[in-house]
Amino acid sequence: MRTIWITIGLLSLSNVFMTFAWYAHLKELSQKPWIIAALVSWGIALFEYLLQVPANRIGYTVLSIAQLKILQEVIALTVFVPFAYFYLKEPLKLDYLWAGLCILGAVYFIFRSRWGG
Repeated sequence: MRTIWITIGLLSLSNVFMTFAWYAHLKELSQKPWIIAALVSWGIALFEYLLQVPANRIGYTVLSIAQLKILQEVIALTVFVPFAYFYLKEPLKLDYLWAGLCILGAVYFIFRSRWGG
């Protein structure tokens, strides 16, 4: 179980960097040429990969690739919604709830064999 928590921690941190790399330029660099935004995003994404690659290698010792992918999607939505609301000042929508429920269904189907289902 410790390995799964290490994986979740590393994937969560990597997702923070990924979310900033993918979306922060929309707020911070909107007046700059796209190439500048791309280069800055690449710089941020380096830190994402320095966390994501070991997270997946560690996680793959106890989880299937499908379980790792669905775990990543759960974390991505968990990181993205507060980022969109607090950083980008986007309104909260019920669509986030519906998306979360869909992902919860994916978690069930991908992890049910692990839970004895």
